[in-house]
Amino acid sequence: MRPLELFIPILLFVYLIWQQPRPLTIRLLPAAALVVMLAHFTLEGYRWQMIPLYVLAALMGISSLTKIKSAGDLKPSASKLTLRLALGGALMLLALSTAVPTLLPVPKIPTPSGPYQIGTSIFEMTDTSRKEIYSGKDEARRFMIQIWYPAEVKAGDVRAPWMSNAKIYAPAIATYINLPSYFLNHLALVDIPAYKNAQVANSDKGGFPVILFSHGWNGFNAQNTGQALELASHGYVVIGIQHTYGSVITVFPDGTVAPNNPKALPEDAADPNYEVVARVLVNEWAGDMSFVLDQLSDWDKEAGNPFAGKLDLERVGVYGHSTGGGAAIQFCGVDSRCKAVLGMDPFMRPVSAEVIESGVSQPSFFMFSQGWADITDSKNNQLFNQFYPNASDNKGVISINGTKHYDFSDLPLLSPIAPQLGLKGPLSGKTVVKIVNSYLLDFFEMTLNNTSSALFGNSSPFPEVNILQ
Repeated sequence: MRPLELFIPILLFVYLIWQQPRPLTIRLLPAAALVVMLAHFTLEGYRWQMIPLYVLAALMGISSLTKIKSAGDLKPSASKLTLRLALGGALMLLALSTAVPTLLPVPKIPTPSGPYQIGTSIFEMTDTSRKEIYSGKDEARRFMIQIWYPAEVKAGDVRAPWMSNAKIYAPAIATYINLPSYFLNHLALVDIPAYKNAQVANSDKGGFPVILFSHGWNGFNAQNTGQALELASHGYVVIGIQHTYGSVITVFPDGTVAPNNPKALPEDAADPNYEVVARVLVNEWAGDMSFVLDQLSDWDKEAGNPFAGKLDLERVGVYGHSTGGGAAIQFCGVDSRCKAVLGMDPFMRPVSAEVIESGVSQPSFFMFSQGWADITDSKNNQLFNQFYPNASDNKGVISINGTKHYDFSDLPLLSPIAPQLGLKGPLSGKTVVKIVNSYLLDFFEMTLNNTSSALFGNSSPFPEVNILQ
């Protein structure tokens, strides 16, 4: 819970447990809780999870004010049993009212560990060389990107939200993970330790290395913001690509909303045309990555562009989650501008037979959740086992005990009951973040910055990590 949210039940709790007769200062606490609630509305923002606490605070505040002249809150004739029952019932209501916002808090993206402050900007990309194949319209392929980068933050710079257009994204995400559409509306209240459109910092190495991120099917470009922030804080420019019609939803600056197109990836994995359709999708996503690098090359030479002279496009890394992990492999298998590739639960079925047979020549590393690694006979794992020996510079394959597929994203931050919601495995979120960020950062430091790392070898300092290859 946020500070003012937490202060409301604390005031009510102190009031309730204070032995009668209560002094005037204590009898004023429910009224003080009302004042705090109004400040909370203004400074922190309303959210539906707090409604039971709002109602309880209002009732107790009004009740205390109407009886402010009395020496106690119950009639002197009230028995001890009545007093205890009343107190027990009130405390139970307070506990239940506080439990809802506690179990469904406003998520907090962890503060990154690097020396750089971070800026973030959002851009629309339009690739006129490609026709959009999923909209049913005669139009060019267009998609959104979000960039997180080392920044020089100045007074007046504003913290950025976790996701833009959260009022549209949140219901779409909630519906996709089988929750009521209103369930995640509080995501609009989440900001991150990064600043909107802050000035790009100067690099003392001739430009910052660039890392592309590709989300999974029905994902979105900000789903791994915590990882992007960690990388950016260590001197990387990270670009999250929103793959239109493959993401959960896409919102363009002109107000156009592009929903996920379920026909782009068959729901039935046993569909005989599955690989054919999936490969078309991943080729489209790889095309998005290629176009982003083309645009970055233009930006780097464009006078007046905030990224001009700030990018080192000779040091390009790519990583992705799930279908995005397969797209990262596909892209790096066909585009030599990719210098390193990392996959998180990479979905291999869309990867072309040519790339599976020839592998990738760039340094590569793969992380699997226990949920995916344990299904050893899955079609996905069979294809990965065909691909892996052909990756000529592989730095290893690991799995993380106690994790599931979404542990590689920010979604487990949504709630302490994320395991019960099916969003993560039983391993604590903090531990997962530490492990994933350590390998992610060290891999790109090693491959793009030529820095040594003790993480990659025959053992791991993390007991939850299994070395698979």
